[in-house]
Amino acid sequence: MTRTNLPKLAAAGLALALLSACASSSDPAAQAALPPRTDSEQWMNRVQIDAHPDEVALVLHAELSAAQAQALDDLLDRWMAEEGREIVVSAPTGGADSELAGRMAVAVRQRLVAMGAPAAHVRVVGYRAGAPNAPLKVGFVRFKAKVPQCGGWENVAATRNNTAYENFGCAVTANIAAQVANPEDLLGPRGTTPADAGRRDTVIGKYRSGASSASAKEEQATGAVSKAVN
Repeated sequence: MTRTNLPKLAAAGLALALLSACASSSDPAAQAALPPRTDSEQWMNRVQIDAHPDEVALVLHAELSAAQAQALDDLLDRWMAEEGREIVVSAPTGGADSELAGRMAVAVRQRLVAMGAPAAHVRVVGYRAGAPNAPLKVGFVRFKAKVPQCGGWENVAATRNNTAYENFGCAVTANIAAQVANPEDLLGPRGTTPADAGRRDTVIGKYRSGASSASAKEEQATGAVSKAVN
């Protein structure tokens, strides 16, 4: 092999390596098979998120009873404490009381919104009633995080080979998973709100005209530093 061929082979090998890296990064199965990049990253995959419904069943009435109103208020308090995503009001359909169920579902939604639930987070749906006296169901999905169990602590100062000890990163991961208000956030980020198109057009218009795009300074933001008393 001549010296002139070495740079060509090296360049070809580098190109193949880059192509293989691109192919592997786009394959979810290949990503899942990759080992953790750091010693603490392995604990992230050991946090399990379980989902179960928090739901109340309401007997159909022309108007909400005092007990049903209290049950809805308690459900709303739990939903706010959990920072839930959506409250679903499920009305039975296909039965003799479908019309009554629809009116009651609207009344339940109105009460939840009046008590503080955002209207966009309360949804009314229908479900096929399997029994003549099927109830109205109101609830949300509650998520719970199962944190990894840390243990087996050894003398962390006696490493000698400059490697991480067995439980490195476990306590931090377990504490964060236990303190998150809504463990569903560990599964993925929440959706972003729409952009403010009006404000964007205003800023771009000022930028194009050469005007300052900064917000006006409030009077309360100005002041002089007082001198210290001797």
